[in-house]
Amino acid sequence: MNKQTAEELIKQLGLVKHPEGGWYRETYRSGEVIPGAALPARFAGGRSVCTAIYFLLQSGDISALHRIRSDELWHFYSGNSLTVHVITPDGEYYLLNLGPDITAGESYQSVVPAGCWFGAEVSGEGYSLVGCTVAPGFDFSDFEMGNGTTLLEQYPDRAEIILRLTRM
Repeated sequence: MNKQTAEELIKQLGLVKHPEGGWYRETYRSGEVIPGAALPARFAGGRSVCTAIYFLLQSGDISALHRIRSDELWHFYSGNSLTVHVITPDGEYYLLNLGPDITAGESYQSVVPAGCWFGAEVSGEGYSLVGCTVAPGFDFSDFEMGNGTTLLEQYPDRAEIILRLTRM
């Protein structure tokens, strides 16, 4: 099997730069919308039932800490393993390891719960191609980029990962 380069995948999949780092393209947005009145109060208005993207991250780049108001399901597709760092609202820290080596604790799918801070980095050299599915669907008004100074004040015990995964 011929492994494509990150540059080839970026071009072939029509990916564009993402504000958090990496490359992405929306691949699905449901035609149905959940009315704002039917959603939790954290949403300001209606949302698509579900959205999905391709997301490609290269080694040497980061997906900077950010959070959204929906659960986000991550799917591993190809390349190197991806480590997703998660900080819960109460400061708990844990890792999601996406990749094909199930015996090493990697998973093809993992979920980041709504409201958690999360960012990612590629294990080793190369790239990781993953997908992200969000329900209720993603809207950039629900996206918040982490501010390193503010996060350090809130979670001083998580300084190492905050410093590594923010653009201060």
